[in-house]
Amino acid sequence: MKIVSASRRAFAQKLSAVALGVAVTTLPLLAHAADTIKVGVLHSLSGTMAISETVLKDVALMTIDEINAKGGVLGKKLEPVVVDPASNWPLFAEKAKQLIDQDKAVVTFGCWTSVSRKSVLPVFEEKNSLLFYPVQYEGEELSKNVFYTGAAPNQQAIPAVEYLMSKDGGSAKRFVLLGTDYVYPRTTNKILRAFLKSKGVAEADIIEDYTPFGHSDYQSIIAKIKKFASEGKKTAVISTINGDSNVPFYKELGNQGLKATDVPVVAFSVGEEELRGVDTKPLVGHLAAWNYFMSIKNPTNTAFIKQWSDYAKAKGIAGHKDKPLTNDPMEATYLGIHMWAQAVEKAKSTDTDKVIAAMAGQTFKAPGGFTSTMDKENHHLHKPVFIGEIKADGQFNVVWKTPGPVVADPWSDYIAENKGKKNVPEKK
Repeated sequence: MKIVSASRRAFAQKLSAVALGVAVTTLPLLAHAADTIKVGVLHSLSGTMAISETVLKDVALMTIDEINAKGGVLGKKLEPVVVDPASNWPLFAEKAKQLIDQDKAVVTFGCWTSVSRKSVLPVFEEKNSLLFYPVQYEGEELSKNVFYTGAAPNQQAIPAVEYLMSKDGGSAKRFVLLGTDYVYPRTTNKILRAFLKSKGVAEADIIEDYTPFGHSDYQSIIAKIKKFASEGKKTAVISTINGDSNVPFYKELGNQGLKATDVPVVAFSVGEEELRGVDTKPLVGHLAAWNYFMSIKNPTNTAFIKQWSDYAKAKGIAGHKDKPLTNDPMEATYLGIHMWAQAVEKAKSTDTDKVIAAMAGQTFKAPGGFTSTMDKENHHLHKPVFIGEIKADGQFNVVWKTPGPVVADPWSDYIAENKGKKNVPEKK
């Protein structure tokens, strides 16, 4: 309504100006501004998280191009506004404000780490704008202004550890919880400790270790894991290492000959993209838990991979123009943008509250092979869970999966303080 009103005022001004013989440029400028819908893309394109996040920027632009080629949204083209918060957590908040206040983005797709999401959360809530967050996380959060298209702990971490404890997964009895030192690994491991305790695992059979972002020397940590594993019981490593530290971690696993048959590692933040710079031959059999793998066979995924491959080659995207890869957060980004576009069409508006209402129950055919559904209440997708073994070519062989999509449980049942909490965002 504001744009229409402004356009009418400008038209009246033009008529007056024409009568006075004055050249006016206000109307064409406003008309041009009304021709597009601005959307924000908030991902680290530099710094320690660029290894994971840059490709999410690219897949967001691909998805926006796809939607625009089909007529856009509400008859208007989407105009992406890309910013680089540079793996700097306070800068994420500044860039979020810029996208909303200066660039007038009606929605933002972005963030990877939970510390970046926590940084921007007050901004989106204060300004009543929308963030679509595409990465697995620790739960323990539910915001009216965020749609979580990655996994909650019960859609990744818990099933992965259950698998490790099963006969098929090696019957692990001892666990190393190894992560980057920030909120996601520490909270996830708090949940996993409580889960393991509920399964009868003793405190002495669990060790935790954390390293800072960008850490590169894993020699002593791998040696410590080998010693812990040598004390009798079957041991497994649960890795919540994030960013470019995964490259030296996996290289050191290979250097010290820590094979999956001896001590399997299951990772929650390592997919096809993170393994690109690693010799994966010594890592065969180590695991990752996600809700999507590139290796999944179905027509929807075949089309998704081809779409990305063609786009990457056409745009000359570094690494991907020669070896295009897809991964879980890419799929979650793709799903989130499409669902938002569908919700806007349903609401006939980009207004935040109207889009939130229209997002409830949205569905989209996912490359992972299931129809993804946005929960009607808790702002999380219903997602299948897959566990894959690393292959020599850097792809994953799916060794276990859920029968169908799992409903997210943002407030973990294994955290005592969560008793009685409802999985519905509070209205503020």
